[in-house]
Amino acid sequence: MLLLAHTGRAEVREVARTCVQSLTGQGIAVRLLADEAADLGLADVDGLVETTLADDVPGEGCELVLVIGGDGSILRAAELTHETSTPLLGVNLGHVGFLAEAEQDDIESTITAIVERDYTAEDRLTLAVRVLVGKEVQFETFALNEASVEKAARERMLEVVVEVDDRPLSRWGCDGVVCATPTGSTAYNFSAGGPVVWPEVEALLMVPLSAHALFARPMVVAPTSVLAIEVLSNTEGSGVLWCDGRRTVDLPPGARIEIRRGDRPVRLVRLHEAPFTDRLVAKFDLPVEGWRGAAERRRRDGGEHDA
Repeated sequence: MLLLAHTGRAEVREVARTCVQSLTGQGIAVRLLADEAADLGLADVDGLVETTLADDVPGEGCELVLVIGGDGSILRAAELTHETSTPLLGVNLGHVGFLAEAEQDDIESTITAIVERDYTAEDRLTLAVRVLVGKEVQFETFALNEASVEKAARERMLEVVVEVDDRPLSRWGCDGVVCATPTGSTAYNFSAGGPVVWPEVEALLMVPLSAHALFARPMVVAPTSVLAIEVLSNTEGSGVLWCDGRRTVDLPPGARIEIRRGDRPVRLVRLHEAPFTDRLVAKFDLPVEGWRGAAERRRRDGGEHDA
């Protein structure tokens, strides 16, 4: 398996070393990026630890990617392994950690699940993103969470026309536009006032940022739709495209950004069958005191309402 860690933090390094020792102790070969292996101070363990470079295909031949860190580390892992679609299992040592499946206290049970292959993997919809200037494609990439078009200069508003399925929708003077997946609905989309969308829903989201327009509402469109944002050629400000907060490209006036469903999903490992509602409550610490579920109501009423 491939292990990726945010080795800039001492806490992460400690957990990563523990995971490597536990996995190799079970006879599982572990692959590390060369610079991370150096940071962890790990040498070969009975031929079960190997190193690779990020510029190679680090996920090739791996059954699983164990990611130690926060959501940013998982987004980095998705970037490094997108070509191989290797399933990602995140151990959260960050803040909210929506993409991670396990917490630091769950390390022992997580290792047991890996050894016993007691897990499932679910496909998450991605975005295919490309930037055109004139008729030339200048940049192509993917996004798991979102692709955001933003103004490059704080003092300049961005003038854009947005389009859905080859039809113009509206013109906005704005700070930017966020296009997100359901997975990314709890990330930048959420901060921008967009809707929370359950991961099982197949849809694309578009949310304007501080748009000066009568119609500037978050929108949810079909997964087959194509979204486009054109930076008007007569705008005074230029823009910048960010994908998952990691990959970026400058957008001159006249640039066109096209966003559609990606051909290759990202696979996230799940250890538990808990519904997304429980994850939402736990991660945002939502107040649910006083709720009485069906089972509790039946116990309280002595089963009188059972069918």
